Amino acid sequence: MIVASQRANTMGCTSGSWKIWSLCDGYVDMPADLLRRGPGLGKYRPPGPPRQEPSLVRLSVNCFLLEESGNHRVLIDCGAGGRWEPSLGHLERAMTEASIDPSSIAVVALTHTHLDHLNGLLTRDGREAFANLSRIVIAHDAVASFIDEPHLARFRQLLVPIRGGGRLNDHVVAVAMPGHAPGHMGYVLNSGEDQILFCGDLIHVPAAQFARPELTWAYDDNQSVACATRITLLREASNTHAWLAGAHMARPGIGRIVEEGSGYAFQPIA
Repeated sequence: MIVASQRANTMGCTSGSWKIWSLCDGYVDMPADLLRRGPGLGKYRPPGPPRQEPSLVRLSVNCFLLEESGNHRVLIDCGAGGRWEPSLGHLERAMTEASIDPSSIAVVALTHTHLDHLNGLLTRDGREAFANLSRIVIAHDAVASFIDEPHLARFRQLLVPIRGGGRLNDHVVAVAMPGHAPGHMGYVLNSGEDQILFCGDLIHVPAAQFARPELTWAYDDNQSVACATRITLLREASNTHAWLAGAHMARPGIGRIVEEGSGYAFQPIA
């Protein structure tokens, strides 16, 4: 994969006949003590002297756009829209920066239904963000939580449930990544030159969880399962030299991992 362009809120890469965009929706600061030492264990305290005030970790919120010449574009996650912190909900700005017309988006593929991944279906002023949207790909187990969001009722008829192993097209396949949320789903693009795993919330705090994949996140629905999923997928990505593209990895959120000690080191693409 080759970096073709990079600006403040976007990065465009090429791989085979595909272009992959990283689009920044913004960031959110969260308490660092949401990290846990492992499933069922206490809070993780980073190395260093104790701090009087609770420390924060900054989570990037990244969306990814896949496009192949002559085919419709697929957007993986769509950010927070206007329903969370003001530092979030800036996908439209990133798309403008990259000269991407939102009306060209026909398919959105959701990794899961937490607010920072699906509320960008609507803009800050309540408009439908993607005028020609025809499909919202979503895990079967995530459909119920989508339906529980009344402000997104207009999109229910666009839902296309999928299971792990299901295909979005000839080059993109869904990968079940259980543990973080019901129906947490990743997507693998095989471009013919590279394998790229769009891994949603597999990693929340890259500065800690690559080196120590056993660390869990308080908002994981099932910390034991989420931990096992992370350990398995990181091992596979390292062994196969696959690229990882993560929703909360420091923007642009794309890179490879290599073994380092008992864990891994992340090597960003740029």
